[in-house]
Amino acid sequence: MSHDVFFPLPAPLTLAEAAALSGARLAVADEAQAAELGARTIKGVGTLETAGPDELAFCDTVQFAEKLGAVRAGAVITSERFAAKAPPGLTLLIAARPAAAFLAVTRTLFPAALKPLSIFGQDGVAPGAQVHPKARLEDGVTVDPGAVIGPGAEIGAGTVVCAGAIIGPHVRIGRNCAIGPGASIIHAFLGNGVIIHGGARIGSDGFGYQPSPKGHVKVPQIGRVVIQDDVEIGANTTIDRGALTDTVIGEGTKIDNLVQIAHNVVTGRHCIIVSQTGISGSTTLGDFVMLGGQVGVVGHATIGTGAQIAASSNVKGDVPPGVRWGGTPAKPVREWFREVTTLKRLAAASARRDGNDGEGEGSGE
Repeated sequence: MSHDVFFPLPAPLTLAEAAALSGARLAVADEAQAAELGARTIKGVGTLETAGPDELAFCDTVQFAEKLGAVRAGAVITSERFAAKAPPGLTLLIAARPAAAFLAVTRTLFPAALKPLSIFGQDGVAPGAQVHPKARLEDGVTVDPGAVIGPGAEIGAGTVVCAGAIIGPHVRIGRNCAIGPGASIIHAFLGNGVIIHGGARIGSDGFGYQPSPKGHVKVPQIGRVVIQDDVEIGANTTIDRGALTDTVIGEGTKIDNLVQIAHNVVTGRHCIIVSQTGISGSTTLGDFVMLGGQVGVVGHATIGTGAQIAASSNVKGDVPPGVRWGGTPAKPVREWFREVTTLKRLAAASARRDGNDGEGEGSGE
């Protein structure tokens, strides 16, 4: 079900337009039917259970296909495989990859949902924003009330700085970026098309101390954060600036909410880093690395290009390219599964020897 209050629809799409932009085709008997169905409009999207007569849904699994008989949607994107399960009269768009086709339509219908927009809803520098006279903003920059932009900062055209965001001195932000409400960016250079969600902290100092008999002596962190083009960084994520070299986030990398990236970390291009992951200092990730939720990575490790680390794993050292690892400490997935299975069998055997079912001894009374 679409929510027009928060995500207004720029304009409805006809089914013919939806088919064209998604690479799908209308399942029709003849040209006359194609013209009739193609002229119908779609004003929103939803699930198979929730989509209404003027909305679009999609089906790409056996589980979803079993629900097609009760669908009220105006049209459903599906594959040839599941089209036969649709009831008569249900309008279908056939696509090789239904989820991708559905995504193409959804992105077109709801561009406002793709990145943070101005909270104030006003172009240009709003009253109440604090922009230093020595900051340089290209035409077409939007700055909300309560945002602060420091001296020497440079911001490119099409960028939106939402309410309460802080852009530090000499920070450079490229074009068509979005800086969410309450985010702070210091000691950093950002490329074009970067999205920083609300509450993110970019460029704070790394955690560096030298132990001594009199206590811990703070090590100055004098590097930067360099964020390349088309990176997206989730809400309340923190990325520390480098100590002597830079922390670098590679082009196209997508980082979830509540991630911690320490000083001198370098990620490759198009990495995926899921929520609550922590990456310790001076770690290097190759291109297209994927880290599941709550992964921990020790410092100075190298994770090779294309490697995937399962959720809740702990990486203790280097990981080769192209592998799938998991567990604590992380190891090849098959090896990890064998260890878990063996441990389960040993526990069951021990419980049988002890004469109980493994749920504990006695009643506790």
